[in-house]
Amino acid sequence: MKLPEVPYADGIGKRGQLQFYGLDHNLGAGDGGLWDMQNLTSDYYPVLSTRAKRKIYKNLVSPGGLFAWDALAWVEGTAFYYGGAKKGDVTAGEKRFAAIGAYIIILPDKAYYNTVSGEFGSLESTWSGNSLTFTNGKLYEEAAEANTIQCSGVAWSDYFKAGDAVTISGCTKHTENNKTPVIREIDGDKMYFYENVFKLDGDNGTTEYTETGNLTVRRTVPDLEYLCENENRLWGCDGRTIYASKLGDPFNWNVFEGLETDSYAVDTGSAGDFTGCVSFLGYPVFFKEDHIYKVYGSIPSNFEVMGSATLGVAKGCGGSLAIAGERLLYLSNSGVMIYSGGIPQSLHDAFGMTRLRNGRAGSDGLKYYLSAQDEAGDWKLYVYDTRKGMWHIEDKTHATHFCRYQGNTYFLTAEGEIALTGNILDAPEGCTDEEDFTWFAETGDFTEKGSSQSTSYDGVKKSIAKLWVRIEVAAGAEAKVLMQFDSDGKWVQAGQTLKPERKRSYYLPIVPRRADHYRIRIEGKGECRVYSMNREYYAGSELKSTRGPQ
Repeated sequence: MKLPEVPYADGIGKRGQLQFYGLDHNLGAGDGGLWDMQNLTSDYYPVLSTRAKRKIYKNLVSPGGLFAWDALAWVEGTAFYYGGAKKGDVTAGEKRFAAIGAYIIILPDKAYYNTVSGEFGSLESTWSGNSLTFTNGKLYEEAAEANTIQCSGVAWSDYFKAGDAVTISGCTKHTENNKTPVIREIDGDKMYFYENVFKLDGDNGTTEYTETGNLTVRRTVPDLEYLCENENRLWGCDGRTIYASKLGDPFNWNVFEGLETDSYAVDTGSAGDFTGCVSFLGYPVFFKEDHIYKVYGSIPSNFEVMGSATLGVAKGCGGSLAIAGERLLYLSNSGVMIYSGGIPQSLHDAFGMTRLRNGRAGSDGLKYYLSAQDEAGDWKLYVYDTRKGMWHIEDKTHATHFCRYQGNTYFLTAEGEIALTGNILDAPEGCTDEEDFTWFAETGDFTEKGSSQSTSYDGVKKSIAKLWVRIEVAAGAEAKVLMQFDSDGKWVQAGQTLKPERKRSYYLPIVPRRADHYRIRIEGKGECRVYSMNREYYAGSELKSTRGPQ
């Protein structure tokens, strides 16, 4: 809140500021809103406060990604680490992660790590050779016709398992055997399928024959751009198609037998490619730039995709999807949106005309952390407090991945730093404290519009004569107050630099200067809190309206 103006007969007025709001990067920003800031937080609102120091967990040389399940996981160079130990090799580059049960999935490599068994490998598997025999066999200890593949010397269990859907290709004698059947049993060099799934030689199609040439048997996974887990299935999408894995099985995406456990795939009719997906409120939700699709149903036979034409996730911002305050936030082409399952609402008013892109985000459950670029290409870390409805800017962090682990929010920067941020609880051993950082808070223009006496100083010159600040400066920190008049770009310090001391009020003398408007900037280094700010001013003449000092 702001205190009412105290009018005097000689035209002197006094106004006080007891509440400091968040970012308000608009030309008409009101008292208490901040035009710009760095390293501030909403934690102590209505007090203006610096954010808490972060903890530095680790520095990676070639960062590729960060994820958390039962332990922290990351990619450094071509190595995948889980719980601090290397578990497997991947390609270099940025990764996307999801988890289902004991499996952590790594894209675009289509790799997996089993956190229980310690197994690391590929979701896909391929056998290739120049000879493959199609014959009769058995099924569940009963004789069966035209259901067997055999290749002498091959241990099929090294490649596949019962329940896998495998794509057979390269058959030239009976091309109808180029198909994707589901394995029922494996016995050494033989794989058994349902009866009469293959075409054999002979008049009745039951005579064994051998295909030769370039033959392959493969278990494949779609080339997914985005991935999430929902109701014990992995859901993902490529450009235009939505996919779901077999129930509880991240290895199989091509099992279509009419069962409740089947895989699922559906194309969408709208223009544009998918830009992200997430599990929200029990449903898999998919985004394009101007569409949102929600998948209803519990089994493939009743899955139903419902779409709505509305602001979705901007291209390149699939990583901006995060849940905070039980609502979903993301970066669209029109700014940050908040989604509760119906029509998304804009949270971008505080940014004014600033456009953001290439967003990556995370959450601590109540706050939304967004690392994004502005129009100039500068990276900043923006934080939205869902309880207080305020945006604050922290610093120029370029974060590529966020995760939540053991009650703390972690992020990985493009430079390779893994850090904990926010209200940190029991940081892991070996973490180091962030160094003291610089901060500032810059107000919008003060024009002293209106008063308790219905007098407006908006159109006249006015002079600010006195400034009081009630502030607390921690040990080793410092702060100072500066002013800028009539947008001349020059910041003039008011009074002395404030050194560590208990909470108290400072009177900062100012050389009176007539101006149409002015701004105040409080800046410093180290921990600091501003409790209130009072300013005393007096009005001048409407006739002297030329720009600059008078």
